[in-house]
Amino acid sequence: MRRFSISQVTTLTSSFAADLATYRAAGAEAVGVWELKLPGGGDAEALEQLEASGLGSAAAIPLIPSILPLPLMAGPDEPQERVEAICASLHRLAPFRPSGVVCLTGPAQARDADAAREVVVEGLRTIGAEAERAGVRVGLEPINRVGGENWTIVSSIPEAVELLEAADRPALGLQFDTWHLWDTETLLEDIESEAGRFVGVHVADWREPTRSWADRVLPGEGVADLPAILGALDRAGWEGFYDLEIFSDNGTFGNAWPDSLWDAPADELARRGREAFDRVWEARIRKGVDPVTPKAF
Repeated sequence: MRRFSISQVTTLTSSFAADLATYRAAGAEAVGVWELKLPGGGDAEALEQLEASGLGSAAAIPLIPSILPLPLMAGPDEPQERVEAICASLHRLAPFRPSGVVCLTGPAQARDADAAREVVVEGLRTIGAEAERAGVRVGLEPINRVGGENWTIVSSIPEAVELLEAADRPALGLQFDTWHLWDTETLLEDIESEAGRFVGVHVADWREPTRSWADRVLPGEGVADLPAILGALDRAGWEGFYDLEIFSDNGTFGNAWPDSLWDAPADELARRGREAFDRVWEARIRKGVDPVTPKAF
């Protein structure tokens, strides 16, 4: 199945309401809600706008996205406070009916590896239990090793699965991201074995050489073999949204790239994103991928 979505960070400076209109006009079937885009003063209006748009809801991103603190983003220093914030976000985001709520581990920083893992697993247990109460799923997202020291202690699907199995909560799953995982040696095998855990799929391509963690390009405009990856997801039975998620620094995070996609008009970027995804999707068929008989879980 091909169900295209756009994650709201892609059009960073647009409002929640403007995003919905722009994405719908571009032919998207869903929106990946970012909590930072929700207007103040209550969420009733945003919920009404989403319902009126007819868009589905892909993976949502909470204000505090990680258990361990992130050097590049503001937020509490104590993991317990961060877990509490994530749990509060689960209840706020649940009415938007996302496919899942994204969670990062955060980096170890001064902690040794075992201590960092223990903190993350305990945090996941708490978050997983709260997710069950809120009626949502949580997707733990592995982050690419290039620059990952500022974001994560896991950079592959098997590493993330180890944490999920240690936490042992049914509401916990995986958030898949082509930009983060494209160069994993065992990626296609990992997709086949673990796709049943996926709560969301983010799509972007890898610029080579990449200039930073916020330097993604549209599908088919980088070096990742997205036709093969999308084909593997299709064969494995993924029927959720393919959610375009673009970070392209225009100075927001310290690097004003002259070709930043964030400087493009939102309607143009959404349209180009849909067209780029469609081309990559069709290319997966030309590579001999069978689109008819997905693996059953």
